[in-house]
Amino acid sequence: MNLKDLYINFFIEKGHKQIPSAPVVPENDPSVLFNTAGMQPLIPYLMGQPHPYGTRLVDYQKCVRTNDLDEIGDAVHHTFFEMLGNWSLGDYFKEESISWSFEFLTTRLNIPVERLAVTVFAGNEVIPFDEVSYNKWLSLGIDKDKIAKTVDDNFWIAGETGPCGGDSEIFYFRSSDEIPKVFDPEDTRWVEIWNNVFMQYYKDEKGVVTELPKKNVDTGMGVERTTAILEGVNDNYLSSIWKDVIDLISEIANVPYQNHEKSMRIIADHIRTAVFISADPAGIKPSNTDQGYILRRLIRRAIRHAKTLGIDINSNWEEQIARLILDKYKVYYKELEDNYNVVLDVLRNEKVKFGHTLEKGLREFEKVTKDGQNIDGKTAFHLFDTYGFPLELTIELAKERNLQVDVDGYKAMFEEHQEKSRTASAGKFKGGLAGNGEIETKYHTATHLLNAALKLVVGPDVHQKGSNITAERMRFDFSCDHKLTLEEKERTEAIVNEWISEGLPVTVEEMPKEEAIKSGAECMFIEKYPDVVTVYKIGDVSKELCGGPHVKNTSELGHFRIIKEEASSAGVRRIKGVLE
Repeated sequence: MNLKDLYINFFIEKGHKQIPSAPVVPENDPSVLFNTAGMQPLIPYLMGQPHPYGTRLVDYQKCVRTNDLDEIGDAVHHTFFEMLGNWSLGDYFKEESISWSFEFLTTRLNIPVERLAVTVFAGNEVIPFDEVSYNKWLSLGIDKDKIAKTVDDNFWIAGETGPCGGDSEIFYFRSSDEIPKVFDPEDTRWVEIWNNVFMQYYKDEKGVVTELPKKNVDTGMGVERTTAILEGVNDNYLSSIWKDVIDLISEIANVPYQNHEKSMRIIADHIRTAVFISADPAGIKPSNTDQGYILRRLIRRAIRHAKTLGIDINSNWEEQIARLILDKYKVYYKELEDNYNVVLDVLRNEKVKFGHTLEKGLREFEKVTKDGQNIDGKTAFHLFDTYGFPLELTIELAKERNLQVDVDGYKAMFEEHQEKSRTASAGKFKGGLAGNGEIETKYHTATHLLNAALKLVVGPDVHQKGSNITAERMRFDFSCDHKLTLEEKERTEAIVNEWISEGLPVTVEEMPKEEAIKSGAECMFIEKYPDVVTVYKIGDVSKELCGGPHVKNTSELGHFRIIKEEASSAGVRRIKGVLE
């Protein structure tokens, strides 16, 4: 019996009703392109609407996340994944939820207790330490040194107001090293496998937090990650979920998985995601907007990597892979059987269209190299962006003609493109209850001050690489090649707070884009902005192109504090901060 069946059966024994997986395309939530978590389709019921199946629910939910699309190709990321979840809508609470999580992991999955560790909400000035969860874990045999108390990573709220509360995450020690006696959540050998969210409180528009009369539990466990852990592999694509797909790709390409991992992972992941999107009742087809754009991008990226592996892209390679995936999953998801041929048609048609585009790209390549000129970064990126040429293909073709490719120039253009895409889609992936209220407005302004402060402390080459704002905290990604020292963090905090205390005016002005850049205004990616732009100026310390919104004066921000500084990706660091 596989993990999904074990999980569903266990919670049915505990009085839960199985609910069907919602479609990957949300039915009543225009703020997101896809359902990104198991709880997302249940938001109305978590907000108080009665569920027709009662108060104890369990399911496996199809999820699609494309905010980290460029990380696909490593051993652990997926665009489509399945999330296991059980819910209590005003029924049981912390003690039962924790007991059943522990029972399932240790008795049904036979995970040794010593390989488990947990986090609980440490408490803050408004909400107390979660003593109930802490004591429950102790009573179940989790050593006190394996229970970490945290604040930022153990509090959940959907948006600015509404149900909220602490959560308790369960970690598994995924390493052959000796298990540490003390659990450190920052130690990457500990992998989170389950999260129990306790919606105990309600936060109103004024920020006042009160206890809910009807409390909910929302849990989540990733199928792919947990399966890999249970099977003892550090590469998800070597688990039973993926092994047959990878083996088929290897057979079609006639090359081994070893040394070809990235392309094979991308093909496997993207074809699987494309199967589920194109089988969805929403009837998504490849296009240049919204879900259709994602579907097109996934299929074309898979085709490019098939070409990289030497697969004849005019063969029925994609159909072979899709049929294997359809047959594996149709027992769980009826729409795959209902739309079996629709899926194959979508993949085949997009492959044919993209084949023509590739041919055009080859003609374009001949044109730009006919005078024996080396290929600059802009041209290499144009071949990628317009004709789908991966850099490897451009280099390979250039090498045959003894020409050079400006790889660094291409990478700079590609990074700009990535950030532009990420920024453009950010609003679509915020989630159903995210907002832009007073607190978020303050955090928007604080990111400008933080950006300016980091330039003074770390150096002028620091640039914003992304941000994410909720009502509870801000997250800011920036270019930096080292972990910030304690002194750098303290100096950065001090500078931001000095600017806040100075009560600097925040002014806004519209001007032509070129004029704004000449005036020294900073922006992440100039291409995303129209010809006339909005420039926000904070005293004499910051000038940035931005869509807003912002406060009128820095004195409105309160006190800024850095709560975490960590790696985000190669050459990019991430700061999480709060305004108090």
